[in-house]
Amino acid sequence: MKIAILSRNPKLYSTRRLAEAARERGHEARVIDVLRCYMNITSHAPSIHYRGETLTGFDAVIPRIGASVTFYGTAVLRQFEMMNVYPLNESVAISRARDKLRSLQLLSRRGIGLPITGFAHTPDDIEDLIKMVGGAPLVIKLLEGTQGIGVVLAETRQAAESVIEAFLGLKANILVQEYIHEAKGADIRCFIIGEKVVASMRRQAKPGEFRSNLHRGGSADLIRITPEERSTAVRAAKIMGLNVAGVDILRSNHGPVVMEVNSSPGLEGIETATNKDIAGQMIDFIEKDAVAGKTRTRGKG
Repeated sequence: MKIAILSRNPKLYSTRRLAEAARERGHEARVIDVLRCYMNITSHAPSIHYRGETLTGFDAVIPRIGASVTFYGTAVLRQFEMMNVYPLNESVAISRARDKLRSLQLLSRRGIGLPITGFAHTPDDIEDLIKMVGGAPLVIKLLEGTQGIGVVLAETRQAAESVIEAFLGLKANILVQEYIHEAKGADIRCFIIGEKVVASMRRQAKPGEFRSNLHRGGSADLIRITPEERSTAVRAAKIMGLNVAGVDILRSNHGPVVMEVNSSPGLEGIETATNKDIAGQMIDFIEKDAVAGKTRTRGKG
């Protein structure tokens, strides 16, 4: 098979591992900088051009699209879909998962456990918004934030009011969520491939920090998840429409709650913590599932 990996940096651990895993299995793998692609959008012969050449003959595409280039990256992926190239994750599913508010609303509608979450536009509503999520301490998140950036823990009502007022004053879109005390700064990353949890790890925030992201200095170790956590993670990925996903779960007193569904989960932390060949399992899934034109949405939506 000829596989395209959409990534801005071929030296990134995840990109490098996917290319290695594909080549080890006898496939041709090519890393393509999504921002260097440009497209010919026409009814009968849609095409993608890259550094002066026309990209042809690909059987599958693995999107590793950074959050900052979601709009353009999903447009390029949609073009691949229009050309009947099999996407590991579809453009519509990635856009759905990247929209924090939309994804939470979809998960809520299907009965997935979530932290109590508020969303507001006007500073007049701050007092009731804080009360709605159970009061301080609470977590305030920028809708566009990634890897823990733009996430603030407000430990008092006064601090919460000040931070919310500041964000709304800057015309930023924010979510306000209850703080899950019992999680004690830890979350669980479940790695899903094809409606199955293939690996899971516990991420623990460093002392004095509440964000467990490895980019923020958190640590990771192997963990055994419960059947309920496994079911919740698989259902969350399926609701988003993702074949591959990283589902972040907190253990709360009322069961597992989903914090986020990540459409381009990093491989370094999970492979290191579990000692599993996750990249290889992703290529194995493509070998079994890739059929030209199989995309459910065919570039729509």
